[in-house]
Amino acid sequence: MFQRILIANRGEIALRIIRACRELGIETVAVFSEADRQSDYVRLANEAYCIGPAQGSLSYLQIKNIISAAEIGNVQAIHPGYGFLSENEHFADVCRSCNITFIGPSPEAMAALGDKVTAKEIAQKAQVNLVPGSDGLVKSEDEGLAIAQKIGYPVLIKATAGGGGKGMRVARNDISLKAGLKQAAMEAEKAFNNAGVYLEKYIENPRHVEVQIIADHHGNVRHLWERDCSTQRRHQKLIEESPAPHLPLKVREEICAAAVRLIKTANYSNAGTVEFIVDQEDNFYFIEVNARIQVEHPVTESVTGIDLIQQQIRVAAGEVLPWSQSDIDCRGSAIELRINAEDPDNDFRGSPGKITKLRLPGGPGVRFDSHVHEGYVIPPYYDSMIGKLIVHKPTREQSIACLRRCLDEFVLEGVKTTIPLLKKILNNSAFVEGRMHTTFVEQHLVSKERT
Repeated sequence: MFQRILIANRGEIALRIIRACRELGIETVAVFSEADRQSDYVRLANEAYCIGPAQGSLSYLQIKNIISAAEIGNVQAIHPGYGFLSENEHFADVCRSCNITFIGPSPEAMAALGDKVTAKEIAQKAQVNLVPGSDGLVKSEDEGLAIAQKIGYPVLIKATAGGGGKGMRVARNDISLKAGLKQAAMEAEKAFNNAGVYLEKYIENPRHVEVQIIADHHGNVRHLWERDCSTQRRHQKLIEESPAPHLPLKVREEICAAAVRLIKTANYSNAGTVEFIVDQEDNFYFIEVNARIQVEHPVTESVTGIDLIQQQIRVAAGEVLPWSQSDIDCRGSAIELRINAEDPDNDFRGSPGKITKLRLPGGPGVRFDSHVHEGYVIPPYYDSMIGKLIVHKPTREQSIACLRRCLDEFVLEGVKTTIPLLKKILNNSAFVEGRMHTTFVEQHLVSKERT
């Protein structure tokens, strides 16, 4: 087992990793930007080093600064968390060249699965269902039109290096396809330095279901069941839960088995998430693999009782997974709400600033993962997430009732938050009945209220 681990991240996930390491008896080295100098995670680490100015591009994305901190801190491994460099194969390769263990997949597996076209080829080899679409990147407008006419409108234009909804457009006819190809390529080039795009059949009102996996270096792959992440706004997840409501047992078993096949085919190790869309007839299609720990990992931890961060560390240290697939149960219902510093009534504009008052909810089965406290100043430079409210109860109905009570207790003043919108979702009949899909928030809540 490692003696010292550097955490190449900040905020909530850095604090989460520090806690996992402490329970394993591992010392931690934190890194921080000038904006995070006074953060709690910095004080809780055994050592901490400043790696640059407030902007992420000048600090948390600076590989040379992070490696320098790792060498000064004399660590054996680096945990990247999520976001920033967590899916950067070059960073993973640099760690390997410096004899530092990267707590995540190999650079080769990350590169293969990080490119959506290559990932689809791996999925085909693993006999995992794919959405009908182009065989590779669309190289011309004429080629795009021919593919769209073959698979039928509407079609989805997607950036091969995309994520978070960037480089993505829906086209319903030839005119919108021509415009969308140009717009998506320009957006992808700006966001990812890769203008490559491909086409898929657009599935109307799908559910977004993902499967958590963990794989060791000894050929063992296990799934930790599925999460439903359909409650989104503009492809950004708002609520995640496990198990996925109204997913037939046969489909549930098939989608989890498909995820395991794909991960084995990719020669992948450590934690990861295989994402699917599910149509209204419960047919499922592969989307992508997130080669890292997910924001919503506490949902899976709640229903399985498995500490995913600790398992990531154990796998990276060469340990064998301690359970067979039949040992991993999914117990009860867990739902996570992402609470962001955003103004839902003003097009979700970010709301940085000082938290002047904070009172957190509690009670049996309630967990709040966050790095903020009363008096904390939310900086404008990073993701707007304040924290994650997770509830675990025997049934979904009880989880929803508990979340409603928790949000009523929750007091956070000084900045705008998404709590008002989350309250509306929890009282929306489509959500309560488990009839969500990836655009139901826009259709039922946001667009009507012009928030």
